[in-house]
Amino acid sequence: MQYADWGERATRWSGIRSETVDVRGTKAHYLVTDQTRTSEVPVHLLVPNPANSASNWLDVLAELRPHANAIAVDLPGTIAGHTALPNRRAASIEANVLFLRDFAEALDLDRVVVHGWSAGGVIALLFADQAPERVAGLVLVVPALPPPLSDGEARMWRTLGRAGLAVVAAVTLVLFRVSGRRILAAQLRVLENPASIAGRKWNTGGDLTRMSPEIASLMRDEMSAVEPPRLASAVTVYASLMSLMFVRRRPLLDAMRRVASPSLLVWGDEDRLTPRASIDDWTAQRPDWNLAVLHRVGHAPPFEVPADYARTVVDWCGPRVHDR
Repeated sequence: MQYADWGERATRWSGIRSETVDVRGTKAHYLVTDQTRTSEVPVHLLVPNPANSASNWLDVLAELRPHANAIAVDLPGTIAGHTALPNRRAASIEANVLFLRDFAEALDLDRVVVHGWSAGGVIALLFADQAPERVAGLVLVVPALPPPLSDGEARMWRTLGRAGLAVVAAVTLVLFRVSGRRILAAQLRVLENPASIAGRKWNTGGDLTRMSPEIASLMRDEMSAVEPPRLASAVTVYASLMSLMFVRRRPLLDAMRRVASPSLLVWGDEDRLTPRASIDDWTAQRPDWNLAVLHRVGHAPPFEVPADYARTVVDWCGPRVHDR
């Protein structure tokens, strides 16, 4: 969905608008707050999970709006977004990084605090590594970075992982072709009645009932409009993500070691996808990274606690980022 002012959809989103920009021939959609940009203060550039849309950041955009100019981008080919997939090869983590670099250039974003959520954290990290001149700060939100592996596990992934991921991706694509509508309908039923799982945890940790009514309503409407063929690009993107996390780990591990911008790692202590062991491993490799732990939060801080998330980032930025 797109609005000239998202206040038409919900009062809390007033002052956020939909815009488009040409990115190497692709019409890219993004959401932007209505502050006037200044060269002294970096823009917050919000990168969603690449299967999802920029609208997932709306509650965070509303919380950031009094403090900073902020933009949330629709990556190409997302399930509910409005940026088209220019070609089949563009459905990968690496292609999304190139797109983000071109997007930043198209909007002349020369100083950004880039946020990356889940798999979007991988895109944000690689963007910060490849375009350090543009990045004043990096915020990794429950990121999907390489977990610690034993030598035996690493050898197994190098030996069998590539073929295994190809098989899983092929089977998943067939499943989506056959049962895509049923899968989408099941997800929609959960969104239509979040109270039915009150007191229970998502498989990602956290509690769906903590989402704002506005976000829950928007997600229902977006999910209702999704056609099953759009699920295919998500499968391809996640196959490339799993490859980078487990099989072709070197580019991500090298980027983690090299990235020079001030960095904040945001984690929910009930997150079931990003275990504490991974957090401890990453902060051991990068003791200069700041860690913010959000209590009783799962894998979706921007949904569950958008105000706490925004306040955490704004407080962390301070002179650490603005004076760079």
